[in-house]
This record gives sequence, C-alpha cells and structure tokens, in this order.
Amino acid sequence: MVPYTPSYIFKVLPIILSALPVTLWVIALTVFLGTLLGASLTWAQVGSDTGLAGFARAYVFTLRCTPPIVLLFLVFYGLPQFLTWWLHLDVDGWSRTIFVVVTMVLLFAASVSEVFKAAYLAVPKGQMEAGLSIGLTGYQTFRRILLPQIFKIALPNIITAILNLMKDAALAYTIGLVDVMGAGNLLISRNLGNYSLETYTAVAFIYWGLALILSVASHLLEHHLDLENS
Repeated sequence: MVPYTPSYIFKVLPIILSALPVTLWVIALTVFLGTLLGASLTWAQVGSDTGLAGFARAYVFTLRCTPPIVLLFLVFYGLPQFLTWWLHLDVDGWSRTIFVVVTMVLLFAASVSEVFKAAYLAVPKGQMEAGLSIGLTGYQTFRRILLPQIFKIALPNIITAILNLMKDAALAYTIGLVDVMGAGNLLISRNLGNYSLETYTAVAFIYWGLALILSVASHLLEHHLDLENS
C-alpha cells in the first residue's frame, strides 16, 4: 500500500476542480426548481383546500422519510420505464444530470417547504389584516410586509437545507455522474485504489470551501437584512 502523501492532495485538486461546474449546476438548478415546488407545497399546506393540504403533507412526509440514495435509484431506474410506458419516450440518451436534478428537486422541495411553512406561521397574522385595512390587496400585503419577514426568519434554515442538498448531491457518483465526488472516484480507480485517502481529502477540501462560502454569504445577507430593518 502506498504511504500517505500530503503533496498528492494538491496534485489532484485541479483535476477534481474541473468537475466543480457540474456540482454547482446541479445545486443551482435544484435550489431554483426546488424552491418553486417547495413554495407551492407550502401554499397548499396553509391554504383552505383540505384536499391539496392533505396531498402536500403526504408528499412532504413521504419524501422526507425516503433515503436520498434510494430515491436516486428509483428515479434513475424507474423514471425511464414510466416515461416509456406512459409517453412512449426513449430516454436512454438522457444525461445523468437530469435524473440527479429530478431526485434532488423532489427532496429539496420537501425540506424547504417545511422551512417556509414554519416561517410563515411565525409571522403574526394581524399584519395581514393591518395591510388589508390600509387599502393594500392581499398580494401587495404579502409581498411588501409578510414576505421580507418570512425570508429573514427562514434564511438560516434555507442555508441548512442547501448544505444538506450539497451532501446529498454527492451521491450522484453512484449512477455515474462525473461531479466532484465522481471525479475523485475516477482518479482512485485509475490509480488502482492507491492515494484514496489523499483524493478524498482533496474532495473534502472542495466541499468545505463551498460550505464556507455559503455560510459567509448567509452571514452577510443576514447582516444586510438587520441593517435594513433597524
């Protein structure tokens, strides 16, 4: 077995970093689409339609209880068969990125929906009535008065949800997507298992860097919101 070689970490870092755009693309697309779906689920849960509320709660419960790797395999192996049966689509040529994004959106939406719901319920309901009483419409009251408060309350938990997404998305290598984790595993395979610890250390450095950037950005945004409200 090859002895641990710290210098190898910096040798493989540029190679692994070349796959970083794939990881960032998956995370960005998931956050965007998952936020839209999560907001819709929140709207359904707090709305007056009991049927939609029941469906949304069942969705959130089911997805939050499903291990990410299990859902990834269900989507990767099951979605092509479903689309072939239902729409007669041949998806054999589809990029693995699509299946990863679909999986992560389903999971992220369930998590962020609960974040949005908790933040919405934390805002005093009298503020909606106050907005309506001064002539604002329901939409204007929500956008100008409630939404800024909901976002500020939800921000720390949104960041936590994105960090969890980043870790869950690392499972994409199991279906062959060459993201940061996938690139690391390819290097280990090419080296016949040698320098595994050094390679995984390099992968960890990249994820730690992403988490640090996200945390600093979150702190700066919270500080900015505090200044605006002071």
